[in-house]
Amino acid sequence: MPGMVLFGRRWAIASDDLVFPGLFELFLRVLWWIGILTLYVRHKGRLDCAGGVLLSSYLIVLIILLAVIICTVSAIVGVSMRGTICNPGPRKSMSKLLYVRLALFLPEMAWASVGAAWVAGGLQCDRTVVNGIIATVVVSWIIIISTAVTIFIVFDPLGGKVAPHPAAGPSLPGSSPESGQLLTGLRTAATSVWERRVKFMCCCVGRDDHTRVAFSSTAELLSTCFSDTDLVPSDIAAGLSLLRQQQDSVQDSQEPKEVISHSPDSSPEGDLNAELENCHHYMQFAAAAYGWPLYIYRNPFTGLCKIGGDCCRSRTPEHDVVGGEQLHCHFGSILHTTGLQHRDFIHVSFHDKVYELPFIVALDHRTECVVVALRGTMSLQDVLTDLSAESETLDLGYDAQDCLAHKGICQAARYVYRRLVSDGILSQAFSVAPEYRLVVVGHSLGAGAAALLAFMLRSSYPHVRCYAFSPPRGLLSKSLHEYSKDFTVSLVLGKDVIPRLSVANLEDLKRRILRVIANCNRPKYEILLRGCWYELFGGSPQGPPTELDACGRADLTQPLLGEQSLLTRGSPLPSPTKYPPLHLPGRIIHLEEEGASGRCSCYTAQYTARWAHESEFSKILIGPKMLTDHMPDILMRALDRVVSDPAVCDACPAPGGFGADDTRAPL
Repeated sequence: MPGMVLFGRRWAIASDDLVFPGLFELFLRVLWWIGILTLYVRHKGRLDCAGGVLLSSYLIVLIILLAVIICTVSAIVGVSMRGTICNPGPRKSMSKLLYVRLALFLPEMAWASVGAAWVAGGLQCDRTVVNGIIATVVVSWIIIISTAVTIFIVFDPLGGKVAPHPAAGPSLPGSSPESGQLLTGLRTAATSVWERRVKFMCCCVGRDDHTRVAFSSTAELLSTCFSDTDLVPSDIAAGLSLLRQQQDSVQDSQEPKEVISHSPDSSPEGDLNAELENCHHYMQFAAAAYGWPLYIYRNPFTGLCKIGGDCCRSRTPEHDVVGGEQLHCHFGSILHTTGLQHRDFIHVSFHDKVYELPFIVALDHRTECVVVALRGTMSLQDVLTDLSAESETLDLGYDAQDCLAHKGICQAARYVYRRLVSDGILSQAFSVAPEYRLVVVGHSLGAGAAALLAFMLRSSYPHVRCYAFSPPRGLLSKSLHEYSKDFTVSLVLGKDVIPRLSVANLEDLKRRILRVIANCNRPKYEILLRGCWYELFGGSPQGPPTELDACGRADLTQPLLGEQSLLTRGSPLPSPTKYPPLHLPGRIIHLEEEGASGRCSCYTAQYTARWAHESEFSKILIGPKMLTDHMPDILMRALDRVVSDPAVCDACPAPGGFGADDTRAPL
C-alpha cells in the first residue's frame, strides 16, 4: 500500500508484494545460471563445430545477462522487504529498480529470439550443447510469457484515472467543486468497469430486462465496496490474517457462552430440542432442492449409481410435476434425499433465471405438512440475484415504520409466490391434503427467499412456518426481523460468513482491515508467512497489533494517517437509504463447534446448539471454516451430530412438533 505508480498509472500491486515472486524468480534464475555456466565450462572445448563461435558467444552473453538480472531481482527482493504496509517510504527506490528490471527484458527477449533462430538453423555441434541451448530458449520464453501474463493480471483499468495523493494525506470530498467532479467521475468509471467485468464473467447468461438490471445493481454494489480504498489484494489478505489471529486471541480470553434451552423470546414453541428436530427434518427438503449435483457431491461413490437409472427413465406423473432438462436425474436425487414417493410431489421446477429460483412442492406425510423448498445459490443467475443488494419496500399490508428487504431476494420470492398462488400450485396441494400445514424452507439464497415468501403467504395461510438454513444477513429491516420471530426459525452453523454478510458488515470489515494494518508495525511478507503457518499448524495467536511507538513514527518517511491514509479521497460510506442495515429473519439457532476450531475436522467436529441473539451476527468472523460452514452437506452433518447427541438434544418430541399451542386448524 499504496498501489505502485509506474508509467504514470497506478497498478493493482504494492511495492512490498514482490518478496515471494522475487524469491521464486531468483531461485529459478540462480539454478538456470548455474546450469548454463556448468554447460559452458564443461563443453566449451566441443564448440569447434560450424557455428560453434556463435554458440560460445551466446552462452557467454547469456551468463552475463543472467548475472545482471539476478543482481537486480535480489535488490528488488531486499527493497520489497523494507517498511510496513502503511509506510512505503523505505521502498521508494522500487519503481527505479522495476524500470531497470523491465528494461532487461528487452535484451533477454532479443537474445532468446537469436537463440531460437540459431537452433532452428540446424547447428551441427555437440548434441548436449544444442539441447542445452534449446532448453535455455524455452525457459527464456516461458519467463517472458509469464511476465506478460502477470502484467495483465495486475493491470488496473482505473489506474490511469486515479491521481496520486498529496503529501499531507487524502483530500476530503467537497473541498472544492473540481474534487467533487473528479470523485463523481471516478465513481462512474468504477461502476462502468465493474459492469464490464460482470458481463464478461456472466457472458453465458441471457440478456433480458431482469439480467440487465442485475448487472447494473451488481456493478454499483461492487464499485461501492471496492473502489474507495487504496488497498491491493495482498493488503486485504494480510489484514484478514491479522484479524483472524486478533479474533482468536480475544476469544481465548472470553468466558464460554451459556447454552440457552429456550428462545430469548420465551414461548412454548421455542423449545430448542423440538426446533432442532424440525430443522434436522426439513433440511432434507432444502438439500433436495439442489437436485443431483449436491446429491452426488454428498455421495461421490454411490450417488451416480443410485440415480443413474432415473436419468433416462420416463414417467407420467400423477400431479403437475414440471422442470427443465435432466429433470429425472434431479427427481431421482430428490426421492433419495427426502425418502418420499413420486406421488408425494405436487410440483418440481428447475427453471433458473435471474430473480427466478427453482423450487419443489411436496406432501410430507410424516409431519402432515405441505413443504415448499427453494434452492440456494448454484448458478451465475443466482449470484446476480444475491448481488442485487439494494433495499426495496415489502408491502405486507400492516403498519410498520420500515418494511425493507433485499431487492434481488425479494424479487425471487415474488416469482415463487406468483407461481404458487396464481398457477394454483398450493390450491392443488391443499385439495389433496386439506388438513395439512404449510412449511417453507430453503438454504442460503433459498433461505432468504423462503423467509420473504412466508411473509407474502401469511395473509392467506396464517399458520405458515419457515425454516431458513444459513440465510443471508442483509435480508430484513429491523421491524420485519421482529415480526418474523412469530413464524420463522433460522439456523446458522459456526462462523458461516453468509449469515454475517451484508453491505453494512462488509463496510465494518473494511474499516477493521484498515485499522489493523494501519497500526501494524510488521512487514507484509512476515504477516503472510505467520498467517499461513498459523492456519496450517496452529499455535498461539498473535495478539492485537501494536500501534507504532514514537520511535517508529519518527522513522516514517511519509505521513501515516491511520485508516484515512488508506482511503482514496475520503470516500463516504454507501448510501444508508440504498443499503440500510438489514438483519437475519426470525429466531436464530446457532450451532457452535465445541473446543478450539479444528483445521481438518469436518468429519470429527462436535457441536452444541443454543438460541442466539441477532446482534451476535453483526460482525464478520474470520476463520478457515467461514466458507465451509455454509455448505449444505456440512450443515446436514452438524445437524446429524447435534440431534443424535443426547447431551444436546434430550427428550426430543416427535419430528415436526410445532408446540403445544399450534393447533391443527385448516389453512
